[in-house]
Parts: sequence; C-alpha cells; structure tokens
Amino acid sequence: MQKDSTNIILLAIESSCDETSAAICQNGKILSNIIATQKIHEQYGGVVPELASRAHIQNIVPVVDTALKKANCALNEVDAIAFTQAPGLIGSLLVGTQFAKSIALALEKPLIAVHHMQAHVLANLIADERPEFPFLCLTVSGGHTQIVLALSPLKLEVIGETIDDAAGEAFDKTAKILGLKYPGGPLIDKYAKDGNPLAFKFAEPQVPDLNFSFSGIKTSVLYFLQKQIMINPNFIEENLKDLCASIQHTIINVLMKKLKKAIQQTGVKHVCIAGGVSANSGLRKTLTDFGLENNIKTYIPDFQYCVDNAAMIAITGYYKFLNNEFSSLDISPSARANW
Repeated sequence: MQKDSTNIILLAIESSCDETSAAICQNGKILSNIIATQKIHEQYGGVVPELASRAHIQNIVPVVDTALKKANCALNEVDAIAFTQAPGLIGSLLVGTQFAKSIALALEKPLIAVHHMQAHVLANLIADERPEFPFLCLTVSGGHTQIVLALSPLKLEVIGETIDDAAGEAFDKTAKILGLKYPGGPLIDKYAKDGNPLAFKFAEPQVPDLNFSFSGIKTSVLYFLQKQIMINPNFIEENLKDLCASIQHTIINVLMKKLKKAIQQTGVKHVCIAGGVSANSGLRKTLTDFGLENNIKTYIPDFQYCVDNAAMIAITGYYKFLNNEFSSLDISPSARANW
C-alpha cells in the first residue's frame, strides 16, 4: 500500500496491562493522548488480570471517542489503526486487538501491530527535540529493564536486559516490604526526596556484560529489615524516608552503571530513558546531571509518555506505516514476544 506521506492520520490503541489508552497521530505529531487508569487494583496490591480485561472492555469505547474528539478528527478520516500486539496480559491485549481489528475491518483500513517495548523507546521521538540516531535507550518498567541501541526508528537492538526482576518490580516489591500501598514505586520516590540516600547500604548484584539483576536488592532489603525490626519494632516507621532514599539510590546506581558501560562500549553520545520507571524523579535527575557532567546529550519523555500510553503506539505505527509494515486480520496478541 502506498500513500502520500504528507498527511497520514493514525488511531492508536494501547491495552497491554491496566491502562486503556487511545491516541490520534497526524504526520508523526500527537494530536491527542487519552489514558484511563484502573484504580480497582490498588485494593489487591497488584494488577488482577481478569479485572483489568473487564475494565478495558468498559473503557475502550469512551477513550477512543474522547481521543477522536480532542483531535477534532472523525473516525472515517483515519488512515490506519495501530495497536499493542505484545507483550502484556493476554486478556488485556485481546480487548485492544479485537477492537482494533473491528475498526480496521469496518473501515477497510490497514492494521499495524506494535511491540510495546519498541514503542516505549520510540516515545522519545514524540517531542520536537529528539535524539539523533544512533542513540541508547534505558527502558525501565514494571515488567522490563533493557538497554536498547536504536540505529533507526525500526532497527532496534537489545544489548542488555534483566535476568530476573525488572527495576519497577524492585521498587514495588521493596515498597511492599516497607508496608507501602500499591503501587509502591511512586511512594518510594516521594519519600526519598526528604531522605538520605547514603543512610543504608544494600547489595548491588554483579552481573556480567550489560545485563541486570534486581532480585538480590529485594532480598538484601528484606534481611536487613528483619534484623533491624528484631532490635527496634518501629525501625521502618522511624527511618522510612532514609530507607526509601537508600533503596532508590541503590536501584538507580545499578541502572546507571550499566548505562555508562553501554556508552563506553558503543561510543554513542545521545542517551534516552523510557518506560514507567523513567517517571522517577531521582532517575531523571541522575541522568540529567550525568549528561551535563560528561557532555552526553540526554532525553527524557514527558510524564504522559513514560507510563503505558497510546501516543507511543501511534508514533511507532507512523514509522511502520511509512515502511509499509502492515498486519493481516488474522494476527493474534502475544503475552510474551521477542522483537
């Protein structure tokens, strides 16, 4: 399929986990990005897949309708439908996939399948000030931690990844140990701002090459607190801010050590972050300061493009559209899929 690239309008849908999102993109510019967050999971201390898929069914029509209205765009003006095909919760993915297929079939428009992690990286191409290729992207979320070498919008190479827990899991699991509510990562970030990051020292797993490990940090925090609580039952309450600051410092230090190593190995001087954990204020400041001190150009997406969102699906879909990468209607979602 060929189309004049001067006016391409895409509808994008994201439903990989517990955010239902829709966006409208025109010629690579985001006109709207609507996100419906599911609050029901807070009472369970984590995302409940069945409840997530049910909420997507309830949210997807009004979210798409709102995205179209905000962009002042009629559905029949859309040239293609992009959607998250993998990875994610299979029930959640099914809702978005089937909805995208239905619109594509009804309007006789092409379908564009998007990999969720690829989209997180390309979220850095949404802003007017964007990285030059090649660039490195540290992608950190609740389910993934990767270092990606981006050679072009559609040529991305994972050069490092976690061998166990992701950075977001480390934040949420240690927060749970501290007795904080779900999601705990943002609360650690909040309390860390008033704490001493050097108050307590936790283990930093040593993993070869550019890969990560975060399970040991959780264990280190657990054993440390068990020991301290035996001495002082109120230890966590009395030291919460310092504990949060120290945990956050440890996780960020692990991330930055690997990122610095990747910069040394590749020689790339344009560096980005992406994913839900890239909203962490400590990580954003650490990366910015590192860039200023070492003549490295750094890029950080707006907060709305760090969390799961359809704008990142739209920008990825736009580049796939230009490259004529379309999907057939028999495509299926996948809970786990390599790039």
